[in-house]
Amino acid sequence: MTMEDSTIEVSRDGLVGIVTLNRPPHNFFGAAMVGQIAAAFAEFDADPGCRAILLRANGTAFCAGAQLGDGPGALDMDEARRIYEGAVSLFDRALPVVAEIGGPAIGGGLGLALVADFRVAGPRARFSANFARLGIHSGFGISTTLPRVVGRQAAAMMLLTGRRLKPDAALAIGLADKLSAEGELAGDAAALAHEIASGAPLAVQAMRRTLAGDLSAKVRKAVAHELEQQRIQVATADFAEGIAAYGERRAPRFCGV
Repeated sequence: MTMEDSTIEVSRDGLVGIVTLNRPPHNFFGAAMVGQIAAAFAEFDADPGCRAILLRANGTAFCAGAQLGDGPGALDMDEARRIYEGAVSLFDRALPVVAEIGGPAIGGGLGLALVADFRVAGPRARFSANFARLGIHSGFGISTTLPRVVGRQAAAMMLLTGRRLKPDAALAIGLADKLSAEGELAGDAAALAHEIASGAPLAVQAMRRTLAGDLSAKVRKAVAHELEQQRIQVATADFAEGIAAYGERRAPRFCGV
């Protein structure tokens, strides 16, 4: 099935539900798109014939992050709040998730990739928590989810530098779980999702809940703090400079105010 008037596509392949971001080429998201993803996850959760979810994207990027405003430097904090509410709900689902990362997962797009239990990366995948280069605190719960996956030191390196990781570097720190050769990504990601779906569903979901522990509550607390920090920083000259530099494709010149 396909959701009409949607920026995602929803389909099924046997026991695997597929959610495809469909706002190419960059798959920028807003609150409506995150809400659609959350609704699709909830629908699959409620379907006893679905045992795993595959999250993928059309376009050159997996997801280049949030589109929070209509103009240069614009940032709608109410929209940000709605995005984070949707993000929290993504961590409340029961089914295991495999993400197929065929291109850049940047900023909030990295946060979306971190919703998944496993990330299968193609040769063109890139991973970046680029918030420091934009002059704003990280969002989408990344301050909790990233160190949970890669450890505190690797997370700090990504967050404080904003550097962009290629697939081999992501694999080395555990951000990617498998690297796929050109042309093999879709098959590899689907194969992993089907392998998980072939297990006993009650046992798989119970073990997943055990491993997750109180992650959902931690993400909820994290996004509240992230949003509070972002409200402060959007008023700074550094944020204006970061957004301007991003749009002009140049290095930012931050002044600390």
